[in-house]
Amino acid sequence: MSYAMTVRLSAGFSPTVERVRAALKDQGFGVLTEIDMRLTLREKLGVDMEEYVILGACNPPLAHRAVQADKAIGLLLPCNVVVRAEGPDTTVVQAMDPQVMVQLSDAPELRAVADEAAARLRVALDALGA
Repeated sequence: MSYAMTVRLSAGFSPTVERVRAALKDQGFGVLTEIDMRLTLREKLGVDMEEYVILGACNPPLAHRAVQADKAIGLLLPCNVVVRAEGPDTTVVQAMDPQVMVQLSDAPELRAVADEAAARLRVALDALGA
């Protein structure tokens, strides 16, 4: 099983990050955290890399259902979405497939939550290519 849902776009990095935020919002996800890997690694290690941001996206009703089904599932929340430059004119957007939760938990109630989260993330990613 692949753990990532991926789209490649012929678009610049910064506009893509904003489009990802909007597409996530349209599907009920808010961005709780943002980690600028490029900046962090430059500051902490003195290394340079392509533009790379991790967005911690959360859909509160889905998160609540997941935590009710399995209290430890918070270890896998929020849903991480990566936006990274791949050359000057291509940006890759990847979301962790929520089905990973189902693989790691014995709670049968998580399947419906993961199915809905995956469907919403897929719609958001598909909207980026439209």
